[in-house]
Amino acid sequence: MTKSYKKTLIACYLGFITQAICANFAPLLFLKFHNDYQIPLGQIALISTLFFLTQLIVDVLCSYFADRIGYRRCVVASELCAAAGLVGLAFLPDLTPNPLTGIIISVIIYAIGSGLIEVLCSPIVEACPFDNKEAVMSLLHSFYCWGSVGVILLSTLFFAVFGIDGWKWLACIWALIPLYNIYNFATCPIEYTTEDGGKGMGIGGLLRVPMFWISIILMVCAGASELSMAQWASAYTESALGFTKAMGDLAGPCMFAITMGISRVIFGKYGDKLELMRFMIGSGVLCLSCYIAASISDNPVIGLIGCIMCGFSVGIMWPGTISICSGRLPGGGTAMFALLAMAGDLGGAFGPSLVGNITQNAGNDLRKGMLVGCVFPLVLILSLLLLKGTRKTKDT
Repeated sequence: MTKSYKKTLIACYLGFITQAICANFAPLLFLKFHNDYQIPLGQIALISTLFFLTQLIVDVLCSYFADRIGYRRCVVASELCAAAGLVGLAFLPDLTPNPLTGIIISVIIYAIGSGLIEVLCSPIVEACPFDNKEAVMSLLHSFYCWGSVGVILLSTLFFAVFGIDGWKWLACIWALIPLYNIYNFATCPIEYTTEDGGKGMGIGGLLRVPMFWISIILMVCAGASELSMAQWASAYTESALGFTKAMGDLAGPCMFAITMGISRVIFGKYGDKLELMRFMIGSGVLCLSCYIAASISDNPVIGLIGCIMCGFSVGIMWPGTISICSGRLPGGGTAMFALLAMAGDLGGAFGPSLVGNITQNAGNDLRKGMLVGCVFPLVLILSLLLLKGTRKTKDT
């Protein structure tokens, strides 16, 4: 039975790689946009903001319309939007009166695809009859990490060989992955997590479950802990640790993504021998230690280790929380996955902004911003302890 769903798993792997392309390709071109189109850096910051905001909106809407339209149609549309947005990025800036308008239109289109992928791939895999679904879910989410690493390294290599002026060709090349994956999702077997076609408990029913509220807080803190470090990693290694820009990109966000992927692969391979809750609590303690090391240590080696190992510590949080909720709320349906994704995106939007504002108010001292960021892994640990307590109460 498992063999017949191998194509489904491959399609979801490529789905998360597509999401990584959507999230990481445009930021590599921010200075190019600034120089070629004379777009102020303050306006360029809108690109990331609108990307995450669009994902948040899609997360909410998906809880209502995904069940009515059907998983297959929605996930095929996700790949189509991702491909269209990436191709649009290559052409629309030159076709619209204002280049920024063309960029933003393209970003919103592929952000719709990215948001749909984020919500739908997890329940699609959860519904497949695999053994040890916690490990399978962790391995699935590792492909976002490997996709991020691939986008950064392969794009950097492309620019080194062909020059950064060829970025439009590269955007079209990256679009080939979601275009190919349309076929995979159109032909692979897709099941639902519940017998009623994925509808499940609905938002009202979920919000009446105390355990689900704890999971929402956990996802917010997981997203904030991950992206506060990931988005500021390059600037941190450059400004606080004294690395060059090129070394900062490789030692910061790239190594962060690699260690996060390693964490997910380890649990994906040995998940049947590891207790998920303990692994997550241990990862939360490691995450807090990494933030403390990055914020108070004057030793650049310790600071760099804290930055890199933070990726390992947050790797299990997002897929782990999804697995816990799926196990305890088997009737949660699409709304559960959508609200969890929304909470993670909310943390991903709020966390880096808080760190940036604190850094600016502290005289551009990024260590102060990282110190305030310690609140996210701290609340994350407390949320995990509360979740563990609810499980013990139910067991007894």
